[in-house]
Amino acid sequence: MNDMSTDSTEMDVTAVVANLGRRAKEAAQKLALASAEQRNLALNEAAKELRARARAILAANATDLDSISDKDAAFIDRLTLTEDRVAAMADALESIAKQSDPLGRTLASFDRPNGLKIDRVSVPIGVIAMIYESRPNVGSDAGALCVKSGNAVILRGGSESLHSSRVIVACLAAGLKAAGLPEDAVQLVDTRDREAVKLLLHSTDTVDLVIPRGGRGLVSLVQKEARVPTLLHLDGNNHSYIHESADIENAVGIVQNAKMRRTGICGATECVVIDRKIAARMLPLLAASLGDCKLRGDAEAQVILPDIAAATDVDWDTEYLSNILSVKIVEDLSEAIAFVQAHSSGHTDAIMSDDMEAAKRFMSAIDSAVVMHNASTQFADGGEFGMGAEIGIATGKMHARGPVGAEQLTSFKYLVFGSGQQRV
Repeated sequence: MNDMSTDSTEMDVTAVVANLGRRAKEAAQKLALASAEQRNLALNEAAKELRARARAILAANATDLDSISDKDAAFIDRLTLTEDRVAAMADALESIAKQSDPLGRTLASFDRPNGLKIDRVSVPIGVIAMIYESRPNVGSDAGALCVKSGNAVILRGGSESLHSSRVIVACLAAGLKAAGLPEDAVQLVDTRDREAVKLLLHSTDTVDLVIPRGGRGLVSLVQKEARVPTLLHLDGNNHSYIHESADIENAVGIVQNAKMRRTGICGATECVVIDRKIAARMLPLLAASLGDCKLRGDAEAQVILPDIAAATDVDWDTEYLSNILSVKIVEDLSEAIAFVQAHSSGHTDAIMSDDMEAAKRFMSAIDSAVVMHNASTQFADGGEFGMGAEIGIATGKMHARGPVGAEQLTSFKYLVFGSGQQRV
């Protein structure tokens, strides 16, 4: 698994990761005691740094782009930073700073018959290891959300984005320093050695939670190797179902956006499911609206559009992250629900329908983190949910589910107030 072959190099990586963990743990203890004003100041100052160093970030990103080869367009899009995307990173930090403090909230309060008063209050998780691929802006979002929620974070981005990540993390560190907070609250694993990922997953003494954000290969590795608790963000094999009652024109526009706005993000629709009663009218209009998107359909879809490729069983379970869309024709709502339940990755699924009862039935039956009605699946995003940004979309059911913002990066503890009570 190690990219390097010597034992000495392997030991160096072990030492590096252990050192990051120790420093992060110390920083987390200080950050947990920092005021909301300090944490917000750190984010606002980091936003200023991102804007001030925009040219340096773009130059570093150009170096990253120059170093890759044999990557598809969707991967390159995820890796690429532009002036607008750097500005959006800074805007996200300021948006997060404006949000209510997720720490110290009284989640529940109750009095016991013996006079004890018990409060359940929100607290930081501690040290979070964020392992992600290709998209360098994820490091900025994750760092900001962790600072807001009082957690230290160790960032391990994709090796392809290392130059970009270095400058971004330097901006976050500058913001922390300006606010009088420990710069070690946001650290980067500054190596391409893949052994570092395994070491983070084994860091039970220093890391409290691992969050992986990437493809199936990364998630499989985490599931196999992790000894630290994990918050999984699986792939986005998302469906848009067009019910027989849907407004055809409206549905075409929604699905076109859900697929083609950005094909390389986890919120993109990968499969469109269409009721048989409207398929002959719907499918040609949809195909025309999708432009250069390559369609792969079942036998019925191929009868309607003879030029499209045949879908295989593999297609129904594939997150393309590209301009490819599979098409499934179904008899009715019941068959649509059964198909989506069988093939969805549990990320985001949607129904287009003017029948509210059908929409409610679909939304109740589909067991995904996000289920939408008459809206593009690309709205499955923390920023669009008012969180400022997200650390990812959690597809599991424990601790957090759906877009994970600052509030979802907290735990809780109980504060018990007595007046001399002794248990019998």
